[in-house]
Amino acid sequence: MDLPAPLAWLVDEAGASPGPDHFLAELGGRLLADGLPLAGGALTLAVPHPIIARRTWLWRAETGVVIEALGFAGDPLNQAGRKWLAGLGPVQEDTIGPVPDGPVLGWAGTHSLGPAETGRLRQAARFAMAPLAAVAERGAQTTLLEAYLGRRSAARVLAGALRRGTGETIRAVLLYADLRDFTVLSEATEPGAMITALDAWFDRIAGAVHAFGGEVLKFIGDGALAIFPITGAGTGAPVEACEAALRAVAAARAGMAHLDSARRAQGLPPLPFGAALHLGEMLWGNVGAADRLDFTAIGPAVNLVSRLEGLCRPLGRSVLISGAVAAETTTPLVPLGEHTLRGIAAPCAVFTLPDT
Repeated sequence: MDLPAPLAWLVDEAGASPGPDHFLAELGGRLLADGLPLAGGALTLAVPHPIIARRTWLWRAETGVVIEALGFAGDPLNQAGRKWLAGLGPVQEDTIGPVPDGPVLGWAGTHSLGPAETGRLRQAARFAMAPLAAVAERGAQTTLLEAYLGRRSAARVLAGALRRGTGETIRAVLLYADLRDFTVLSEATEPGAMITALDAWFDRIAGAVHAFGGEVLKFIGDGALAIFPITGAGTGAPVEACEAALRAVAAARAGMAHLDSARRAQGLPPLPFGAALHLGEMLWGNVGAADRLDFTAIGPAVNLVSRLEGLCRPLGRSVLISGAVAAETTTPLVPLGEHTLRGIAAPCAVFTLPDT
C-alpha cells in the first residue's frame, strides 16, 4: 500500500517511539513536511498516578520544542492542550479509540483548516491508534513504577535490572526518619485517623526529600529511608549531596511544625519524629525471594543511619548527623561526642543542628 509519509511512519515506526513527547514531535514534523499548515500540536494521555490524572505534551512547530503540562483529578479533560492550541490558531482535536477518556490528539493550524486538511488530520489520528497504544502503555508502566519505587529505582528496573542479587554500589547521603511513640498513638487512635496522620507525615518528609533532589526508597512502617546520590566525580559532589540532605531535613521540620500546630488546634496530639543523616556506600539493587523482589538499599551505611536515628530519643534531639556528613558540610553543627551504636563496630561521631 502506497501511504503518505506520515501514515507510513505511523504504521511502520511510531510504536517504537521512546516516549509520547518524541511521538508528538515526530508526527507533527512529518505532517508539517507533508504540507499541512500546523502551528503546534498537543497529545493528552490518562496516567495511573495517585495525584496526576493526565499528562499533556505540547509541541510548537516553529521551534520543534515539546513541553509538558499536568492535569489533576477534577480538571476538565484536555483543558491544558485545548487552551494552549487555541492560543496558536484554529484547533482540530480527535479522541483516539472508542473510550471517552482515551488519548486526545490535537493540532492548531496557522490558518483555518479546510475540509481536506481536517480529513488528513483525522486520518492520521485513526492510524495513530495502534502505535500510540504501545507508547501509552510504556508510559503508564513507567508512571506506575515511579509511584511505587521512585524515579531512579524505576528507571533501573525498566532498564532490565530484574535478577535477584543484581545491583550497583553507590555513594549517597542516607536519611532515615521515624515517628516516635507510633505504637502508643496507633493503639489510641481510630485506624482511619491513624492512616490520615501517617499520610500527612509522609507527605512532609517525602515532599522535602524530593524538593531537594533526593529519592524516598521505601516507607517502613512509620519510617522512611531516602537517599541523596552523589552523582558527580568532582570534589564538590559530596558537599552538594550533604547540603541538599540538610536542607531537606530543615524543610521537613518546618512542615511538621506547621502540621503539629494544625493538629493541636483540632485537639490532636503532635507527631514528634527523629531523623538521622549519614554519608556512605550502599548496594542499590534487587533483594528478596526468587519470585518476589524489592529494589532497595542495603549495607553498613544503611545499618548505621538506622541505628543513629535510634539515638535521637536518648540524646533528646530530633536530628542527628554522622561525622561523615559533618566533614563535608559548611553548615554550623553542634558536636555531641562519639557514641557506640548497636551492631556497629566503630564509635560514631555525632552532631546535631543548633536548634534541635
